[in-house]
Amino acid sequence: MATDYYGILGVSRGATDQEIKRAYRKLARELHPDVNPDEEDHFKQVTTAYEVLSDPDKRRIVDAGGDPLGGPSGGFGDPFAGGGLGDIFSTFFGGGGGGFGGSRGPRGRVRPGEPALVGLTLDLDEIAEGAAKEITVDTAILCDVCQGAGTRDDSTPVTCKTCKGAGEIQTVQRSFLGQVMSVRECPECHGVGETIPDPCLKCGGDGRVRSRRTLTVKIPAGVEDGMRVRLAGQGEVGPGGGPAGDLYVEISEAQHDVFVRDRDDLHCTLRVPMADAALGGSLDVPTVLDGTAQVTVEPGTQSGTVVKIKGQGLPHLNSGTRGDLHAHLEVVTPSNVDGEQADLLRRLKEASGEEIELVSASNKAASGGLFSRLRNAFAGR
Repeated sequence: MATDYYGILGVSRGATDQEIKRAYRKLARELHPDVNPDEEDHFKQVTTAYEVLSDPDKRRIVDAGGDPLGGPSGGFGDPFAGGGLGDIFSTFFGGGGGGFGGSRGPRGRVRPGEPALVGLTLDLDEIAEGAAKEITVDTAILCDVCQGAGTRDDSTPVTCKTCKGAGEIQTVQRSFLGQVMSVRECPECHGVGETIPDPCLKCGGDGRVRSRRTLTVKIPAGVEDGMRVRLAGQGEVGPGGGPAGDLYVEISEAQHDVFVRDRDDLHCTLRVPMADAALGGSLDVPTVLDGTAQVTVEPGTQSGTVVKIKGQGLPHLNSGTRGDLHAHLEVVTPSNVDGEQADLLRRLKEASGEEIELVSASNKAASGGLFSRLRNAFAGR
């Protein structure tokens, strides 16, 4: 049987568009991988069901008992879908969805189109603010000469002479089981049940032609690498002028020169001279949305310190919240010093009274320092 898209969303077959949308939003909030990682497959099923039922053409196919994504038995987890036991029984016994004895019949010349996929690369500024981008796609569109009919002028399709309109050929073979009937697609009409003796000169009877189009896609702020934006009905027009599939725009994120992204947070590195680390200082760091943000280096800052500036990261997708900016401080020791600098450093060393020492677990200097980090890193090996 066909996939129960209504059941997946938990709505009745007579549900309104608004009821379907509300049901989807409720389930999406509960099942989104960011909230519930164990329900990722369920989330995908819910999303697919909503995409089908929110498309008028696909919903009509569902209401007629079909499945716009995979034929009459192409549902989730259906063991008889796409090459399973159903096809084996069908091949040897002529069976379809209604048992072993009946014919499946012609599949129809007008069928839904396939989805299309294009890639789009965005830089960090475009991701932070959202963008409207023009994309060029090569897809099948409705033939403007025959308007999807596939025929030339006033001619019409005729019943296939080979299969007599059945769309399939049945043959009987002898085997150790006795006589076995096998069924295969009609090679003349390719399962349609009719042929076009006088096809359209432009599309050759297919009802669609290839074309290059330019579209504008709106990218919401906060998208991540690998996410897809759906443009309903902008994919391939189906055979015979059938309803178009959807177009998916897959986002790729260009590498930034300064920032490294971690979901909604941004990370950057500041090289801090030894004197500034000891005495303190500040630096204005550019942000992706608000100009600059000041990073303060406290006196006595150690290398590896991370300064967090709240709300200066990227916006979270479809919400008003924003991530944080993390500045990683790298204290730089001068490698080349002249005589005057060396004299100052010697005086600083004498004034501090500090010496090189071996760190041990009992030494207070080990607490929170490199020794502690090394011990934690190798623990349990």
